Amino acid sequence: MAKPRVLTPRTEDFPRWYQDLIAKAELADNGPVRGTMVIRPYGYGLWERMQREMDDRIKETGAQNAYFPLLIPQSYLTREADHVEGFAPELAVVTHGGGKELEEPAVVRPTSEMVVNASFAKWVQSYRDLPLLINQWANVVRWELRPRLFLRTTEFLWQEGHTAHATYEEARDFAARIHRHVYADFMENVLAMDVLLGRKTRKERFAGAINTLTLEGMMGDGKALQMGTSHELGQNFAKAFNTRYLSKGGTEELVWQTSWGSTTRMIGALVMMHGDDNGLRVPPRLAATQVVVLAVKDDEAVLHKVREIGDVLKKAGIRVHVDDRTDTPFGRRAVDWELKGVPVRVEVGPRDLENGTGMLARRIPGGKTPVALEALVKVLPKILDEDQALLLAQSRERRQLRTTDVATVAEALEATSTGGWARIPWATLGEAGEDELAGHGVSVRCLLTPEGAVPDADDAAGNVAVVARAY
Repeated sequence: MAKPRVLTPRTEDFPRWYQDLIAKAELADNGPVRGTMVIRPYGYGLWERMQREMDDRIKETGAQNAYFPLLIPQSYLTREADHVEGFAPELAVVTHGGGKELEEPAVVRPTSEMVVNASFAKWVQSYRDLPLLINQWANVVRWELRPRLFLRTTEFLWQEGHTAHATYEEARDFAARIHRHVYADFMENVLAMDVLLGRKTRKERFAGAINTLTLEGMMGDGKALQMGTSHELGQNFAKAFNTRYLSKGGTEELVWQTSWGSTTRMIGALVMMHGDDNGLRVPPRLAATQVVVLAVKDDEAVLHKVREIGDVLKKAGIRVHVDDRTDTPFGRRAVDWELKGVPVRVEVGPRDLENGTGMLARRIPGGKTPVALEALVKVLPKILDEDQALLLAQSRERRQLRTTDVATVAEALEATSTGGWARIPWATLGEAGEDELAGHGVSVRCLLTPEGAVPDADDAAGNVAVVARAY
């Protein structure tokens, strides 16, 4: 008899599979206000690991963490015209507090460029104060009309970096450093996600930016997901807040700025890029639990052994969890860990113990093999490294196999209609072609040169546009 399905098959209904997995792997629930979410402990554990890895990389650039207010005076947003126009449809505005109408409404931050610049204008006086490199871990609110857990929610968690520099070149180079050496390094080497690095078209840039660098990932259904962005803000916000510094030459100059961010959307990407019909597959370098050791039966010797194995693996630097809940059927526990995507399970029962072995189940490539319990400390690190590399290779192969070079808008639409990406010369597509694609629900995800290098903000010569349907 076939086992009952735990999840809707991806090929049958990808959105339903995604919702099933979020619920059954206990990642998140819908919140009481439409568009909000409750991140459950297992899902939040993934975010904590992401935070830790990202935070280390951000601090290596010299940036320091700070915190800025949740509420922003509404008048601040009117200071930069493109910025307020870009965010106006998504704003949540507080008009009453303490039982009274506020003298000035306050906006719940959709992003913090405005409130950060109010502080930067006070903190920056001289060239000696530059560069000023600030990051914050916070929540933001953008009123979402079509919510989907982790991908688009009214409130979400993120990090947002804000910097001020003496020159355009310094700001440009810092934005590129975040793009490649913080975001891309983290996504490829920790999340095991193949990401395409490029820049947004003029129409797709962040509101108020002169250039937006992006990282785009292909999900399991062939759609694109924007994974993170790094923006060159030029002097737009410096002009709005009169953020100036006294140069070495004794002249007052406007600063040049960047901002950059990544969000809990990465958890949704983790599900859609690596998940399969059995649940999550969590990259070993990200996993809060890399190995779970399960007691198959309520046997005193077995329980003693699995706890001993747990201690040994922990001392060896492996993130391990001992599942000795023998009052819950073994099959149910095994399915739960499969759903949660823990990279390796070591299952030990009375017969295994007699043979000095356990059953080793690998979540990422699949399959089970016997393993000598005494060999675990030696074999597990190699297995975890292999599985980390396999996930990245699989995601890269998917993108390469499902990306087509095309010469016309019609060919681009055909390529994206079957769950893939298309590459088309920007000189062929242009803004008119970009508008035509948009009318069919297809967008230019990024621009890049044939070699993959990111050009200067307004240099589109020789660029290739990557187009796709997107989340």
